[in-house]
Amino acid sequence: MVVGDEMENIPKNEIEKIWETYAKNKDQAAKEKLIVHYSAMIKYVVGRMSIYVGNALDFDDLVSYGVFGLIDAIDKFDYDKGVKFETYASLRIRGAVIDGLRSLDWVPRSTRQKNKQLDDVFSQLESELGREPTNEDLAAKLGIGIDEVEEEVKKSSLVSLVSFDDYLETNHEGTKELSSTDEDSPESVYDQKELKETLASAIENLTEKERLVVTLYYFEELTLKEISQIMSVSESRVSQVHSKAMLKLRTRLGKYKSLLFV
Repeated sequence: MVVGDEMENIPKNEIEKIWETYAKNKDQAAKEKLIVHYSAMIKYVVGRMSIYVGNALDFDDLVSYGVFGLIDAIDKFDYDKGVKFETYASLRIRGAVIDGLRSLDWVPRSTRQKNKQLDDVFSQLESELGREPTNEDLAAKLGIGIDEVEEEVKKSSLVSLVSFDDYLETNHEGTKELSSTDEDSPESVYDQKELKETLASAIENLTEKERLVVTLYYFEELTLKEISQIMSVSESRVSQVHSKAMLKLRTRLGKYKSLLFV
């Protein structure tokens, strides 16, 4: 299947009819039309996830994982519930890509251990030096070269992505059905206020380029390619800036750091 850059121009009422046909009898022709229509979502989701991977993996390989996620989403989607398919499918596509990364053993236990060590050393040096530690500071403390530090910072971003997916698998089913009482409780209101203040403070202490990347990625929801075009730098450079920003934010968000990688 060829993944297009834009959704096939099928009128909304026609798509609804195709969904109804597929929902009734799992018609394969209808399924093919749905796959083609929504295929552009794969490139969008993968384009956003690429910021964690940079150019370490081929974009088309990630897209191929995403195709399985879209097909799985179409197979399992309950059309009669009235839920927006795009929201459901994006999660399935994302999950399929992460499963693909896991199958490559991209985040072995040793990498997770190094990621924790990097976070701990960053926090320790920041406290000792009274300033943000440089890569040279980290290299000296860890007893490794600067190139290796940069590589570990890049890997730490991917570790965070996969770790957040683990967090969702463990906690999402038990937390997604919050009642209005839960959401409006004093504890919940306080936590939300504290999270916003903590995040705002952490972002404020990033460099100008790091703040721009975080804003464009997490708030404007742009892809890696779009951000690189806006900043007039390479995609690998954007990925590098993002990885360093994530390292800083992880060490400053405390108990809220698992909520960063949505």
